[in-house]
Amino acid sequence: MDSLDGNRLPGSEDLDKPIPLDDDLDKPISFDDDDTGQTNVSHSPLNLGGRGTAEIPKTAAAKPTAARPATAQPAEKAVSSDRITGVRTFFTKLHPGAMEFLDGQISNWLKANPGVVIKRTNTATGEVQAKKTEPNIIITVWY
Repeated sequence: MDSLDGNRLPGSEDLDKPIPLDDDLDKPISFDDDDTGQTNVSHSPLNLGGRGTAEIPKTAAAKPTAARPATAQPAEKAVSSDRITGVRTFFTKLHPGAMEFLDGQISNWLKANPGVVIKRTNTATGEVQAKKTEPNIIITVWY
């Protein structure tokens, strides 16, 4: 880290003294470094290849042709046994009797749907709003 040397700072003689401004406060601020009024910005119109007043060289007159996209062959639909086809969400209050009832609900649903193969599950706790807002356990089953 550079050490700050107060002797190299402008106006370091008296730090409470304001920095002097130019004499003419009504003079507009120049955006260029030099005061000659000449800028390095070109004000000539841009030639974007369209018709206009600018002269187009003969070599640039030919417009490039856009390549047409190749017609894609329809891909075969891949059938995967790992694909998730449905979701079922179960939730109940956080007390032992309600959680036992939830276990029974999930078991009965699986028995009633023997073709269901569970791919993923998620368990979360959060508040479910009903007559009262109470904490619940939420079990999401993707199959």
